[in-house]
Amino acid sequence: MNLALPTQRTSGPATSGPATSGSATSGPATSGIATSRPATSRPAAGELRVLLGAAAQAAAPQVQGRVCEIVGLGITVAGLRAPIGDVVTITTALGPLPAQVVAADGDGLRCMPLGTTTGLATGDPVLATGSVLRVPAGYGLLGRVVDALGRPIDGRGPLGDVLTVPLEASAPNPLLRRRVDRVLTTGVRAMDTLVPVGAGQRVGIMAGSGVGKSTLLGMAVRGTAAPVRVVALVGERGREVREFLEDTLDEAARARTAVVVATADDPALLRLSAAFTATRIAEHFRDLGEDVLLVVDSVTRTALAQREVALAAGEPPATRGYPASVFAMLPRLLERSGPGVTGTITALYTVLVEGDDLQDPIGDTARGILDGHIVLARSLATVGHFPSIDVLESISRVERAVLPPQRLALAQHLRRLLAAWRDVRDLVEVGAYAGGSDPDADAAIALRHEMNAFLRQAPDDVASAAQSWQDLATLLSQLPTQPGGRR
Repeated sequence: MNLALPTQRTSGPATSGPATSGSATSGPATSGIATSRPATSRPAAGELRVLLGAAAQAAAPQVQGRVCEIVGLGITVAGLRAPIGDVVTITTALGPLPAQVVAADGDGLRCMPLGTTTGLATGDPVLATGSVLRVPAGYGLLGRVVDALGRPIDGRGPLGDVLTVPLEASAPNPLLRRRVDRVLTTGVRAMDTLVPVGAGQRVGIMAGSGVGKSTLLGMAVRGTAAPVRVVALVGERGREVREFLEDTLDEAARARTAVVVATADDPALLRLSAAFTATRIAEHFRDLGEDVLLVVDSVTRTALAQREVALAAGEPPATRGYPASVFAMLPRLLERSGPGVTGTITALYTVLVEGDDLQDPIGDTARGILDGHIVLARSLATVGHFPSIDVLESISRVERAVLPPQRLALAQHLRRLLAAWRDVRDLVEVGAYAGGSDPDADAAIALRHEMNAFLRQAPDDVASAAQSWQDLATLLSQLPTQPGGRR
């Protein structure tokens, strides 16, 4: 528990050396030699301020608030002063309950619980911890499954080789970010050729329910070239978590993956924190120079959790019942991924669109922030076409930066044929198309079965990027040469 909810705020970065007893010194530690400050020396000004600050904090009286109102998910605390984002501890009849300050007004603090509210009552004492949420980060998380606060839930004991870091962090300076200029293979043939993903790109997977989002994510996690993977399952059914770990990920992929889980029955604040915890873990690896694949399933459930928190804090609803803070939260989350000064975070975010409407508020906002989107079509899923990627509705905004001209030309050629087939399909099916009317349509009709086979892929199949491009070149080479040398 102490990994997620420390009891006091630190004023600077933690030291990496071993803990010592006694007073701190400003020089390097010596071994076996007793040293002391000369009798005539005085503390430096900075050291004196630290000592005075510590003494003042120790001498300050501990202020205790109380719960004065409980309405829905919101807890109002009176008689306590704490900034937004800090953690407070409520002593209930069943034990301590951590909560986070999410709003404040003249009547007191509005807090959201980080656990079950059973046993909570008005009048319960509340203490400020003076600390923000902190989560574990490090290589010890690979192969482990943790909850939204970084606590292990896989029954394999406590975490090792980790350190605790604040949950909140800032996005990298835009002028210090590296450019997205190299491709990151995913092992999914349709993505690697027609919707290429660059190292450091942020991509949204847009779809309704039941069209294969989780399956596509699993294919990308298994087949990616990124050495580190971080997966956040936000608001998932509890049944699906184990299925994702055992069926969607193989043993090799699990060993290189840190999984953060917040199921649908978790409190709203935990469901909201899960995406930020996974992002913070990925940021730590990126700062170490790693190429990280971050998967968040889903951004929509994260936004719904933020809506619950905002409404409980008293914020009025706006667009389709979403308060304004939801649309402020999305860029704050999504902009933290991407390339950094050293490593990269390549992010895949699933967006569960309402009624397959890509113009719903969350889908439209996310699409405007991200560097590309992949649309999954229900019409393809219902006929057993997997992955059900609608290539013509999907776009990568970095394809020109990551693909060489020859491969870019192949991808654009196949897109042109797919578009031609879409335009004449109805005419062909009713026998109304006259051959020779459109060269692209004629070529698309001739190769429609081969194009369909190229875009299909079994969920457990990892396609080599080089082989995928070779297969595409072979497919297009079947076209007859037209006058003027055009295929």
